Amino acid sequence: MKMDVIRHSEWAETKFTLHLISQILGKIKLETAQQEPQWAHVALAVTPDGFSTGLLFWKGNVFQLDLDIRNSRILVHADGEVEAFQLAASKSIKDYYDEVFGSLTSRGIGVAINPKPQEMAYQKGLDEDHTPLAFDQPAAMRGLRLFHFALQEQQKFLAPLRCRKMLPALFWGTFDVSMLLIKSRMEPFPEDKVIEKAAFDEPMIEYGFWLGDGNVDVPSFFVLPYPFIYKDLNGPSVKPAQAYYDQSLSEYFLDLESAAASNGTGKAVQEFFRSTFAVLAQELQWENTSHFFIPLKMKKTEGQG
Repeated sequence: MKMDVIRHSEWAETKFTLHLISQILGKIKLETAQQEPQWAHVALAVTPDGFSTGLLFWKGNVFQLDLDIRNSRILVHADGEVEAFQLAASKSIKDYYDEVFGSLTSRGIGVAINPKPQEMAYQKGLDEDHTPLAFDQPAAMRGLRLFHFALQEQQKFLAPLRCRKMLPALFWGTFDVSMLLIKSRMEPFPEDKVIEKAAFDEPMIEYGFWLGDGNVDVPSFFVLPYPFIYKDLNGPSVKPAQAYYDQSLSEYFLDLESAAASNGTGKAVQEFFRSTFAVLAQELQWENTSHFFIPLKMKKTEGQG
């Protein structure tokens, strides 16, 4: 079956709405979750219906927030109750902000966030912008299904590896689904930047999937090494043939349409992950990585496909 690839230009305004709402959920998780290296604690879980903070705690309260794209709503779970707020084209990000925090406050959850968006060109406060936002539910579901596909392929590669890692999740600042392979030694980020100092303080390889923007219309898989490698790493060992390295960004890219046009989309993605790992592990001087790929002594399940 041909993959349904939705380009950025087909749903840019709806994607922007989901990005802003994910910032609210992510910032609440930032203020309540136990801290982990590489900001792993702030990432949102991808669910069958959208995104979730997962279980959170606040001074004796247990709660959770879900962005339910399938049913066009935001869900606030607290005190054994669920309050729902509809996603609608007539509503602004301030409307969603007020609904979420009004619901939490009424249940004794007084968490506060910095309302300024992170890692976005948009810089209006989430608690002050009254501009109506778009919401096209069918388009939003097409985007979510791409995240589902990407997450499945990321898990397929990462899950069996015998190494330190962060499993795939939604990074709400950049609005991509990413996972990390991490080498356990310190490698401090050379600049005084709050986000980067915590994100990049150990050698790692990030494998991600991004839905595109105004400059790059087609969703793409990417692979980013840290420390960054600003030299040409293109070569015949990198698969599939459509994949390439942008040395100015220190990233490999494989756009989804190119992957879909090759011999099986999933196969192309796995080739991309495995072949770029081989190059980057050598460049980063990671030793004894063959141990990562020793097969697990477990019976394969049907879900491994």
